[in-house]
Amino acid sequence: MGVIYVDGDACPVKAEVERVATRHRHPVTIVANGGLRPSANPLVETVFVPDGPDEADKWIADRCGPGDVVVTGDIPLAARCVEAGALVLKPNGEALTARNVGQALATRDLMTDLRAADPFRQGGGKGFTKADRSRFLDALERQLRMSQIR
Repeated sequence: MGVIYVDGDACPVKAEVERVATRHRHPVTIVANGGLRPSANPLVETVFVPDGPDEADKWIADRCGPGDVVVTGDIPLAARCVEAGALVLKPNGEALTARNVGQALATRDLMTDLRAADPFRQGGGKGFTKADRSRFLDALERQLRMSQIR
């Protein structure tokens, strides 16, 4: 049985991960720079990494592998985790795999370049919705059920 790694900084589905993982008795590691209250749940480990750019990402990428699930919206981290053999779920329930993570990374880089080229460009992506949360819960539930069959 793998571990569910959660990129905890600004993750909107930490409570949902804990709820689904508890139902399946699946271990969870939430990784963050700080500012989180550790869970009292014995299945949930909270790891605090030093302040600094991408420290949580490095910690997760160095440890994840086949059988693990990584929950993150960070596309470069997702690419590293997919390469290591982990399944990656974005908080909206979208799975990132070897088939689509390259395109997601290219789109992210393109959008970064567009924002840099136009300093007056306002706004970002769309907001996180109840439907996104529901899709995430569905995707995580399916993945944990499949991992129990193997």
